[in-house]
Amino acid sequence: MAELPLLNTETIWAILNEELSDQTVNQLVWRSLGYRYDAEANQWDTSQVDPAWVEKYPAPPDFIASRPATVQLTRSIPKENKQLLKEQLGFKGYSVDQLVPRLTRRATMANWLLSCMREGIGDRG
Repeated sequence: MAELPLLNTETIWAILNEELSDQTVNQLVWRSLGYRYDAEANQWDTSQVDPAWVEKYPAPPDFIASRPATVQLTRSIPKENKQLLKEQLGFKGYSVDQLVPRLTRRATMANWLLSCMREGIGDRG
């Protein structure tokens, strides 16, 4: 994977404001889930990934394109962290004309990453 930005509130805002590409946002989530690409073996190393993820996704999913993967991501956010975008960042959400799957999935990914940050599992370097 290419060099990714540090996982911090500036990066979360960059996700919400579409300042990072969809690919970069996916890679941030993959990294936090534990997926690593082994270039020598030309395959994904899932040794750090939760078995529940590996079972459904032996290779990291495209969260922007996959509703089921995004639903699983949403379900993995602890209940007390479900509203972190609003509570911690003051994010008001998108306007009605912006409510398209791509943006709402990016918001889900941002909230999941923010939850990882709170739980201390955000960057697995």
